[in-house]
Amino acid sequence: MGVLDGKVVLVTGGGNGIGKECALLAAKAGAKVVVNDLGGSLSGADEGDAGPAEKVAQEIRAAGGEAVSNSDSVTEYKAVEGMVEQAKDEFGGLHAIMNPAGILRDGMFHKMSEDDWKAVIDVHLHGTFNVTRASVNHFRDQEDGSYVLFTSTTGLIGNIGQANYGAAKLGIASLSHIIAMEGERKNVRSNVIAPFAWTRMIASIPVKDEAGRERVERMKNGMRADQVAQFAVALCADKAKDVSGQIFSVRGNEIVLFNQPRPVKSVARLEGWTPETIVDQALPSMQGSFTDLGPTTTVFPYEPI
Repeated sequence: MGVLDGKVVLVTGGGNGIGKECALLAAKAGAKVVVNDLGGSLSGADEGDAGPAEKVAQEIRAAGGEAVSNSDSVTEYKAVEGMVEQAKDEFGGLHAIMNPAGILRDGMFHKMSEDDWKAVIDVHLHGTFNVTRASVNHFRDQEDGSYVLFTSTTGLIGNIGQANYGAAKLGIASLSHIIAMEGERKNVRSNVIAPFAWTRMIASIPVKDEAGRERVERMKNGMRADQVAQFAVALCADKAKDVSGQIFSVRGNEIVLFNQPRPVKSVARLEGWTPETIVDQALPSMQGSFTDLGPTTTVFPYEPI
């Protein structure tokens, strides 16, 4: 017996990295799996290839599981609707979606092109909208559904050189929380994971010094994609039905629960504020509670928290 027995799961970005491990583990846990992957390059600049998704589906079938592949793009709403219908047609339903599909187009913000901004937002934020919007009414109608979406510490904490990626990933965290709020009465759950794992995204990052090389080796050996997949699959299980609207991180064998933005300090002035009193009184009184910028001299993302 597996924790996903009787479930049908759609995994986007399932041809490589975290998505691949999620698809394989979901099948081992008893789920029937639709493996989606465009099969494109890390930058998303090419047309893609149906091979990676089908290879993972074949691996699942060879191990005795049930899986089909799909090579459409999460950036196309109609295509995502087709993934949902494919799950229903092939396996009779859909109960959970894991959505780690993504690309990277890093660069300093003052040098970032409009195309690089739009491409990353389109895959990550719009792609997440497409995946959730195309399936949410099905989940609400059957009063059962779980989303496992993927954020990043780049969005939650920040990282130099990834303004497009960070903006998209923080948007996903907010979207997930509101889906969870609106879906609570219908047993529609949504959570996000900020993963630390060695994937082709991490492998693409230039290593410029010995400290960077040491960090890469630690991540490569101790922070694997399959460790993230263990938690993603668990969030889809019926026993996790009371877990929704949360932000988690998985780093090796460590699971981290993040807090979410809430007020930390307030100031008031009975006679009202002026620009002068704000800069002289309000801002200085709040300064001790400011969040610092964090590291500002590195472009190495996904640094352990």
